[in-house]
Amino acid sequence: MPLRVSEVRQRLQGAYGDLQWWPAESAFEVMVGAVLTQNTSWTNVERAIANLRAGDVLDPESLLELPHEILAEHIRPSGYFNVKADRLRHLLRFLEQQGGVEALARMETEALRSALLSVKGVGPETADDIVLYAFERPVFVVDAYTRRLFERLGLPHARGAYDDLRVWVESELGPDAQAFNDLHALIVEHGKQRCRPKPLCQGCPLSDVCPGRVAV
Repeated sequence: MPLRVSEVRQRLQGAYGDLQWWPAESAFEVMVGAVLTQNTSWTNVERAIANLRAGDVLDPESLLELPHEILAEHIRPSGYFNVKADRLRHLLRFLEQQGGVEALARMETEALRSALLSVKGVGPETADDIVLYAFERPVFVVDAYTRRLFERLGLPHARGAYDDLRVWVESELGPDAQAFNDLHALIVEHGKQRCRPKPLCQGCPLSDVCPGRVAV
């Protein structure tokens, strides 16, 4: 019988516990972090967020008022800081045009996701980070860790289109935002600790059901 996503979640929970992801103090901070985490580690994002907080500019109005060079310098630890400064500005203008976080929170999930995808520099993964973690909607986030793990486990759509894999996971778990939150956080942790490009399979909670495991 094929491995079920619910079993993957259960096994990873047994190994890593409750990770309480996404670490942020507000929905807006999640939105900023979702842009900053593109192509970098979360540790670097934390440094950039700390810079914004220390500068007392971690709010939409203050960030919009910052000159590009100063914003870029604040977020330098996240890498690609000039590109990300531009992307943050696009997101901030979008937020302003829409009427703020509260207005976005009133949107239906599909409309919210579509609106975010219309913002320059916001792709599916970034949009879904925001939809799931800032607005607690039942949308699963697909990232490189997910694809790597699911491909090694031999699960469907692991190398397919983003939305094919996302919709399949959502159909497996049902419309449960907390389950998607838990699963994504657990996969990221597992990807960092064990399911690396060169995997550490000994002691892995999934090794006995993983066709892609490496013999030791």
